[in-house]
Amino acid sequence: MIARFRSRVTAAFTAFATVAVGVLTAPTPAHAIYGTADIKPIESNIAAKFWASATASSGSATARSAIDGNPATSWYADGPSARQQLTVDLGGAYDNLRKVKVLFADRGVAYRYTIQVSADGRRWHEVADESRNRAAERGAVHLFTRPGTRYVRLSIIGTSGHPRIGVSELQVFNYLRDDLVLGADMSWMDDRQDQEHWVNPLAADKGAGPHLLDVAKDRGMEYSRLRIFNEPRSESTGQPAAIPRQGPERSLQSARWVKERNMGLGIDFHYADSWADPSKQPKPRAWAQLEFDDLTKAVYGYTRDYLGRLIRQGTRPDKVAVGNEIINGFMYGSEAALIGTTAPPYFVDQADVYQSKPGGGLLWRYWQSTDPEEQRLYHEAWDRFTTLAAAGIKAVRDTSPKTKVEIHVIVGTGRLAKTMEFWHQFLTRVKAKGQNPDVLAISYYPEWHGTPEALEVNLHTMTTAYPGYEIEVAETSYPASGGDGSPMPNSPFPRTVQGQADAIQRVFQAANDVVGNRGTGVLVWEPAGWQSMFRAVPGMSNTWEPHASINVFNASQARHVLEDTVHVTTRVGRAPALPSAMRVLTTSNNRISTVPVRWQALPDGATDRPGELVVVGTTALGKVTAVVDVL
Repeated sequence: MIARFRSRVTAAFTAFATVAVGVLTAPTPAHAIYGTADIKPIESNIAAKFWASATASSGSATARSAIDGNPATSWYADGPSARQQLTVDLGGAYDNLRKVKVLFADRGVAYRYTIQVSADGRRWHEVADESRNRAAERGAVHLFTRPGTRYVRLSIIGTSGHPRIGVSELQVFNYLRDDLVLGADMSWMDDRQDQEHWVNPLAADKGAGPHLLDVAKDRGMEYSRLRIFNEPRSESTGQPAAIPRQGPERSLQSARWVKERNMGLGIDFHYADSWADPSKQPKPRAWAQLEFDDLTKAVYGYTRDYLGRLIRQGTRPDKVAVGNEIINGFMYGSEAALIGTTAPPYFVDQADVYQSKPGGGLLWRYWQSTDPEEQRLYHEAWDRFTTLAAAGIKAVRDTSPKTKVEIHVIVGTGRLAKTMEFWHQFLTRVKAKGQNPDVLAISYYPEWHGTPEALEVNLHTMTTAYPGYEIEVAETSYPASGGDGSPMPNSPFPRTVQGQADAIQRVFQAANDVVGNRGTGVLVWEPAGWQSMFRAVPGMSNTWEPHASINVFNASQARHVLEDTVHVTTRVGRAPALPSAMRVLTTSNNRISTVPVRWQALPDGATDRPGELVVVGTTALGKVTAVVDVL
């Protein structure tokens, strides 16, 4: 996490102002979770993403207009002939596509068509057959299940009359995968051992608790990461901390708490005695004056030994991060003078100790220099850094071969080129040293890392450049209050409980939408202590309850996918024939059934003139819409 985060965070929770959906309100009763959140399952139109493309049997110049998310633009075939095809390439395979929407360009036309999907563009599987359709419907929704889908093809076989063939929208919807790991860095559980957490602390049935992890797991978190400081020290003085929180010893207990609840466990080695992030990467004091070869051995031995301790107590980690946000390297030494780092204070104040020997800091100032000496220094720094990182990776491989290895960096706003240079140099060099990570991870905080759309660009660029790796958002968070509710920089979401849920869910979506199903997880950073998803319960000492936003972990996955829109055509003065039931796909068994729908009453004269009429219906699984073309 970035330095400015760390410096403002304290070990105590912050009691936030009461927030409702989008507005500040008076304090609510103690038993009410302050602020509501309407959390719906994630649904994402992959066809509209920038990496998707469209081709057509004719009229290819306008093919993209059918997937641009704008129903006012259309692809048109050349001429009126039927038997036309429109094919969408989603850029990579997806395992949880569930719905296709098609909207034709002209009203009052009966289209006969099929929809097929494919993993490779050669073998096709039919998911919708409207080849005998006689109804004049402008569009339709089709539900399907076909893991590994990359291509979607609409084949128009015929039409009523002789219209010009056109499609305004072909939308393909992705839903949250079961195997996308949603969790959090919960390291501060170590600080909060005397605090109780309950789902509903003032109710007769308090729900899950009293441990923080009890609530976290009950609310849908399935994984917890723990940061490890070598020998916890004060960031300002460098003196050993009175209570060595997040140190190796205390983190053994935290690991036991995680595994006792059958949650996934991640270990995040900072290789420092205090916070390590892009602005500061101090060596541990015990290693500060080691010669470089000995420093390399220390990294290997420390990593191996601590993993061995975790394994012996029955808490083998599922994943290990070798370093934390190491875009600028780690374990800085004498090269710090060229980096220009000014933090942490003890690293600078005791430069004779901490900067006495070379370390693993990177010299980005010389990245694109044409000066031979500066280029030499640049590459030597890279070699030292990757030598240390390779030692950490090897220690994990030697000690726990099934544990995945993660390398975690950031993509600063507008700095994607720097991160891609990092991956090129890092992966090339560690592989040359016989090592290789499994997971490429980034942090995402909008105020430092850009808009949600920039996040998607960053994830997609990494994924397509390095297809052999899993991709993860290792840290994210969003505040539920502050700033009079105004959004954080680069974010569209207000600082409310609802906005917090929406912002975090947007990151879930971005990771889930990574092509090839290679987005594997999202971790919220310290949701009980930073931009918190919890609050202190008024009138109850040391007692905490979650905001409604925490349900984003449980509620983001679709249990049912509804045929949410139906298109109907009627004549002026006639009531439309609306269906009595809508189709629904149950994701647990992939079965399609129907659910009754009750439509709102039409106002008098609703079909007295030509145009479009929208009717809302209600089902047990949510609202649906009928779009009626009155001709």
